[in-house]
Amino acid sequence: MSKKLAIGILGATGVVGQRFIQMLENHPWFEVAWLAASDRSEGKSYAEAVRWRLKSAIPANVAGMKVSPAGPEGAPKIIFAALEASIAAELEPRFAEAGCAVVSNSSALRMQVDVPLVIPEVNAQHIKLIDTQAWRKKSGGYVVTNPNCSAIGLVLALAPLHKRFGLETVMAVTMQAVSGAGYPGVASLDILGNVIPYIRNEEEKMEEETLKLLGQMNGTKVVPATFAMSAQCNRVAVEDGHTESVSVRLKTKAKAEEIIAAWNEYRSEPQELKLPSAPERPVVYVEANDRPQPRFDVDMGAGMTTVVGRLRPCGVLDWKFTVLSHNTIRGAAGAAVLNAELLKAKGYLDGDGRR
Repeated sequence: MSKKLAIGILGATGVVGQRFIQMLENHPWFEVAWLAASDRSEGKSYAEAVRWRLKSAIPANVAGMKVSPAGPEGAPKIIFAALEASIAAELEPRFAEAGCAVVSNSSALRMQVDVPLVIPEVNAQHIKLIDTQAWRKKSGGYVVTNPNCSAIGLVLALAPLHKRFGLETVMAVTMQAVSGAGYPGVASLDILGNVIPYIRNEEEKMEEETLKLLGQMNGTKVVPATFAMSAQCNRVAVEDGHTESVSVRLKTKAKAEEIIAAWNEYRSEPQELKLPSAPERPVVYVEANDRPQPRFDVDMGAGMTTVVGRLRPCGVLDWKFTVLSHNTIRGAAGAAVLNAELLKAKGYLDGDGRR
């Protein structure tokens, strides 16, 4: 591309907003041109407004950028949204109605029947739902969402199995990092030396979103997958990386080596299109009997690869295994950036990125 597309970030001062800025610093297609956050940040430089939590420095071109009001007036045509659900439910439709392409990390609109919930390696074809949205027909704007941070890693591990063998039953127990709660997140006296066996709405999101993601397009709607799905979600004292213990029953019986091959050989449209943020290998199986571990494996594929290990027979279902994914990269900002790259490759992002 000879000219980068201008993009805006809603919720730019939060943890996911910061990840957007970090991941887009040297992006070959997109360039940060507009930032918005809460009223208390409006009018300040980004460096003044943000409490930067990442290990890399704030990009120089962003640090001095003024934080704008959180409305579509003057915003670029392409918006990455990193908002709390209640705020997203109000703001995202406003931006779409104003003609913006809203690539959202929020849960607010994920289960709306005309809103694509997308993992590009799993269900890229679901972006066709965009064309059914009233916003699209009226102004050209639309909303596309990525899944919950715990659902993304799980579904990337399930998709190769569902494709080759079919799924009958899935049970998942998560151990979710504190960064998934944003900043300041979980109080230290609550989480240190502790496990919190409750994350509000998380289990419902995992169960509903997994079935939508692995469902099939039927005309202008998605028919959810029909396998039985159960999730239990826990917060643990890990900085980054959601770990999940998963058990599955398959429709077609498979040997361990066949399942491992399904994971390691899995490639999909983002790899074929060579999208900039797509990992070369979206799913990798590690052989060591004590892996994956967040400390050692969470950054595989620049944080975009789902790591699977510990495959063994299950005494209740067929097989059990462990899944690890980076919750603020693959599970949040990176997922949205990859969705935007898919949209660009499919012709849904046009012009210079400005309204």
